[in-house]
Amino acid sequence: MQEMVKGSNVTLSALSENVGSVIVSLGWVSPSGEGDADVSVLMVGDDGKVRGDGDFYFYNNPVAADGSVQLLGKTPTEAGDEDRIGFDLTAVPQDVDRLIVAASRYRDARFGELENLTVTLADAAGDPLLRFTIGDADAVSAVIFGELYRRAGEWKFRAVGQGYADGLAGLATDFGVDIDDDAEAQGGLGVPADDEPSGPDDPAPSVDQEAAPNLDGVPAPRPPADDTVVQQQPVRPRTAKKKVTLPKAAGKSLAENESWRAARLFPVSALKSDRDRETRATSVLLSVMAQVPEFGRRLTAGFGAPAGRMETFTEVSLPHGDTPRRPDGVVRVERAGKLWTALVETKTNGNSLKSDQVQAYMDIAARRGYEAVITLSNDVALEGSPLVDVKVDGRRKHKVALRHLSWAEVAYQAQLLIRHEGVGNKAHAWLLQELLHYLQHENSGCHGFQNMGPSWVPVRNGIDDETLCRGDSRALDVVESWERLVRQVCLRLGGELGQKVLPVRAATGGRDPRERRVLLADQLCAEGRLQAELRIEGTLGVLMVVADLRTGRIRTAMEIPAPEQGYPLSWAKRLVRSLAEAPADLHIETLVEGDTAGPRGTLERLRPEPADLLPKTDGARITGFRLSLLKGMGGGRGNAETGFIRSVDDAVQRFYGSVVVHLDRAVPRRSPARRTVSVG
Repeated sequence: MQEMVKGSNVTLSALSENVGSVIVSLGWVSPSGEGDADVSVLMVGDDGKVRGDGDFYFYNNPVAADGSVQLLGKTPTEAGDEDRIGFDLTAVPQDVDRLIVAASRYRDARFGELENLTVTLADAAGDPLLRFTIGDADAVSAVIFGELYRRAGEWKFRAVGQGYADGLAGLATDFGVDIDDDAEAQGGLGVPADDEPSGPDDPAPSVDQEAAPNLDGVPAPRPPADDTVVQQQPVRPRTAKKKVTLPKAAGKSLAENESWRAARLFPVSALKSDRDRETRATSVLLSVMAQVPEFGRRLTAGFGAPAGRMETFTEVSLPHGDTPRRPDGVVRVERAGKLWTALVETKTNGNSLKSDQVQAYMDIAARRGYEAVITLSNDVALEGSPLVDVKVDGRRKHKVALRHLSWAEVAYQAQLLIRHEGVGNKAHAWLLQELLHYLQHENSGCHGFQNMGPSWVPVRNGIDDETLCRGDSRALDVVESWERLVRQVCLRLGGELGQKVLPVRAATGGRDPRERRVLLADQLCAEGRLQAELRIEGTLGVLMVVADLRTGRIRTAMEIPAPEQGYPLSWAKRLVRSLAEAPADLHIETLVEGDTAGPRGTLERLRPEPADLLPKTDGARITGFRLSLLKGMGGGRGNAETGFIRSVDDAVQRFYGSVVVHLDRAVPRRSPARRTVSVG
């Protein structure tokens, strides 16, 4: 992988032959676990301006109609978050000269609060080609990471690393985007109208003779959903088309009684064996992918597929030695006379992928010039811990990418489209609804990760009788299963809410994934606890999940900051009042500056006396409140009603639905720079 410096550029075809489509990833690390940023892309012509509002791609306009740009969203990495963007360079219109890739932070946040700002670019096979690290983005709230541009018919990448102190608001107008009038009246995208923007930092000169771009600004970030000021409407290009989503409440049924079942497009009653489930699930999924372009593109863009006409096939026979092989499916996408092909191998009902099968499909794909092999199963892939081991022949010129999807990810993408983002027409929405109903049916076998593995019971027994020792490989297996479970919980909650839910990753000091999991396994042996933190977009804090295997209980908790203004007694009353519909057994603890333990109690006890939340010590400063719920832990390793996986999922859903949803108006976010108010 080529390391780049600020101002340098490189021709993509010099790094790989497979750059018709590329994935650009922006990454950062938040030491606090709560820092975040939004990516944006601008298509500009040779005049340095967008051709229209639709050329500005951001969180409210994530996909180009021609598929040339698609914001793929955030994904957790071992060191933090990574926001990915898919570019189909063969689909970029000829009158587009440059693709500018930027990111911005919320109103008062600066990139100096984040670490390891990097941009990487990978080819269609997923192989990373280049990386650029930005080390001087201290006091800026928006940064242009880099740009893709044309020269003499070739696509090149330039490492820009240019920061802007006035944030993202200037970008939209400077590059010719027409901001809605109501957004302009409120100061644009998250910037007050009476603020004077400061000038951009001086850009570094390019290392070649090509003229450096004249960039005067970058687009503005969305404001946090919990801010106490009047919420500003996000800017949206006026060319945005209305999309179809499912109604929140189902229409009244015409059935004579509740026992009647609605007719379904994809029935599941006839499924008797694992083979039946695999065949039906593959056919159902691939057919919907081909018929709903938004959905098919959503699932394949991250794998390097171009935007084009998609056809899907099942039970295809392909020669392989003396015995033909039959992959479960094939996906083909045609763009400008070129084909992108992926073989599909499917498993359902908790069955594991087989290395020999996947290896055979990788060999077939390499010989036939196919681009990828996609595996689908209930398991969740982890970085640094492959689900199957395959060997790649380095002598082959053609590279094949091995990609994995869990059924939980497929359901998540379907939920986002039909319940939150919308699709092109009602027929597409209905097809996705039928797919989602099929995937969620108990007989489909497509339920996502649902088994903690054979090491779960021995590890729990070893913790109970205190015989589990550090270095036990079974503890490492449990840690990996826990990480898979946490990622699936994030997908399920995010699909329901239509918001980003990501596991928080603290900086790991350069440790590789396995080293980090070994440390967590040793911690499990010593303390008997599994821990995770989830960041839910738009909430006041991080949702913490602790599974204590010694006590058999799951604790879900969230710490919320103290308000900036007012009196502590008012804070306590307002918090208790806002939680009127929360469970009576909710624990509330006052967080006090320093090591001093603050008052605590159940909501049932505090409702008549909110003043009991105030510290008795004179001069104690309240920094926030911790809310927590306890729940019994399932004993089984599976996803049954009494299983551990179900209990964790239910605990997170219950805490969000009964506690977090009431906190949006409870207390405003406090600026870290403000001094807390003293009590007494």
